[in-house]
Amino acid sequence: MPHKRRSPSWTELKKAGNECFKTGQYGEAVCLYSQAIKEVERSGKNSEDLSILYSNRAASYLKDGNCGECVKDCTVSLDLVPFGIKPLLRRGAAYEALERYRLAYVDYKTALQIDCHIPAAQDGTNRMTKCLTEVDGHSWREKLPPIPIVPMAVKENFSQATCQMAQHKCTREKYTSVPGEDAIKKALCLKEEGNALVKKAEYKKAIEKYTQSLKHNPSEITTYTNRALCYLSVKMYKEVVRDCEEALQLDSANIKALYRQAQAHKELKDYKACVEDLNILLKVEPKNTAAQNLLLKVQNKK
Repeated sequence: MPHKRRSPSWTELKKAGNECFKTGQYGEAVCLYSQAIKEVERSGKNSEDLSILYSNRAASYLKDGNCGECVKDCTVSLDLVPFGIKPLLRRGAAYEALERYRLAYVDYKTALQIDCHIPAAQDGTNRMTKCLTEVDGHSWREKLPPIPIVPMAVKENFSQATCQMAQHKCTREKYTSVPGEDAIKKALCLKEEGNALVKKAEYKKAIEKYTQSLKHNPSEITTYTNRALCYLSVKMYKEVVRDCEEALQLDSANIKALYRQAQAHKELKDYKACVEDLNILLKVEPKNTAAQNLLLKVQNKK
């Protein structure tokens, strides 16, 4: 009996649509987003996922010059999740291309209420102001449809999301920027000084050396795990978790980071997190006796 091929999930279809969009295959992107929309609607409506898919399909229609369909999709996207920046800007651009300048102005102006620093919204508002002044004279504002008032909660959520994106960007840059040869040498030297202090049980001084080392080379995993060991020794358990998280960003299967994080979680009485750390560790290294013993201890406490 022939093996039935699995149909792609909506997330796979969305990803394929994104790839087509990036390479300028807008018609193909529309087809893929349409299939993804059907899959989400079939499996139970998720407003946020559907809103993104309609907005993505709208972007493809806009690039393909199909402004009418772009407006329809953006309107559906905004009905599902009101005040989405991308569908507002895309619908504004489509209205502008259709010479429906008043409606375009309303969308650009609404986007500006959410964040007054969006260049596309600023430029769009300025262009529409110029167009409407030419068409309707100085009383053009009187002929506008009502501009919706954006709730404060929407502005706050957008501001938080923007901050998180900026933090992720900083984190990415921190891990992907390669330090120069001199910086690496300096970091290594300071790390070795820290290691020598650990042997003398001078943990606080060692922490200082490791901290200086990481300023020169923030992508050295063992410096984080070594500093985590020192923090464990001086009972600064939250700092242990933070250092282990940094190490695990660089290597998600790092045994020392997982074990030291588990130890810190145990001391912080977060037994659930401790068990999770140890289970991940034991998948990587099933015969790690220290992890097995700690797991038994923690399971008895739960």
